[in-house]
Amino acid sequence: MASPLLSLTWTDHLTGHQGFLVVDRLVRGVASGGLRMRAGCTLEEVTGLARGMTMKEALHYDPESRYVPLGGAKGGIDCDPRDPQAYPLLVRYLRAMRPYIESCWTTGEDLGLTQDLVDRAAAEAGLVSSIQAVYPLLDDQAEARRRLADAFAVEVDGMGLDELVGGRGVAEAALTALDRAGVPYPGTRVALQGLGTMGGATARFLSRAGLTVVAVADVKGTIANPAGLDVEALLAARDAHGAVDRSALRPGDRELPGDAWLSADTDVLVPAAVSYAIDSGNQERITARWVVEAANMPVRPEAELLLAARGVTVLPDVVVNSGTNAWWWWTLFGDIGADAEEAFAHVRGSMRALVDRMLARAETDGTTPRTAAHAIAADRMPLIAERFGWYR
Repeated sequence: MASPLLSLTWTDHLTGHQGFLVVDRLVRGVASGGLRMRAGCTLEEVTGLARGMTMKEALHYDPESRYVPLGGAKGGIDCDPRDPQAYPLLVRYLRAMRPYIESCWTTGEDLGLTQDLVDRAAAEAGLVSSIQAVYPLLDDQAEARRRLADAFAVEVDGMGLDELVGGRGVAEAALTALDRAGVPYPGTRVALQGLGTMGGATARFLSRAGLTVVAVADVKGTIANPAGLDVEALLAARDAHGAVDRSALRPGDRELPGDAWLSADTDVLVPAAVSYAIDSGNQERITARWVVEAANMPVRPEAELLLAARGVTVLPDVVVNSGTNAWWWWTLFGDIGADAEEAFAHVRGSMRALVDRMLARAETDGTTPRTAAHAIAADRMPLIAERFGWYR
């Protein structure tokens, strides 16, 4: 595996907290990847995420689209987002990274940070926008920025479109796997780790598709109900970090330990919170048939091999959670407008085609879906490099 183009570690002079930036590759001089904040974030983690972003961009390349894939990058800050020092730390990090954000790195929300928070901190750090590096690539910058702002203003049933598109992509990935296996949606049981931006939207779409959500985990523990949880009630009772107010639970809902979601009696398991949640030690507790990676890197490689040996299919993050990133660029470049139904239809079509192709290739090649996804991305990278050029 090639080394990233750029890898740096920043130490905050006031708190001693560290931040990281990794640019894996550039396409037309620009790379894309969100900024996460969590206690324990490491340079190794951010490096893996940046490489994943390169593949996500390549996987959604369509020569007929206005959206041109970018390179992959990622930022990270080692701090609990609930820490009172977190916001000023974020501002100082963005101020330190300003030369890169202005020239080559487009970023946005990720684990621990909302887009509103990133936008506010970016403005305070003196930036025009967290994605301003891509502006020179746009045909009509003013119109593109207006379209994206309008899209971020769209709400559907109390949730922002920017929050919903990622979950719609995750849900479509899971539903495509069920369809290929001939498994009906009613009676299919789901457990999720995380009810934040990605997990909450995923739970909504899977529930509305007819699946039964039987367990969700947040920072307080696991909430379970074998008969099914009231997803909409739980979503309405969340705080800004995805923690559910337990006073909203129904009589049949049970509070269990935080890791109980792993061993829930389910068909589909959705880790939608932290990286490295499933390892070689706890994977044996999983009874689900599918693990759908809504989070970035939630399953360690050695655990994935053990799961595959037990007949458990892991749908990889580079495909499953790529809908959010793609939606940003589809909207900004003008492939879709600021409309929820148009966005959902585009996400649905793109994700289903990609997941179907990945699973078909995995079956043909006798490999895992992750290996198949990497192969598809590798097939597309030379086409991108030939047409647009990139640096690594």
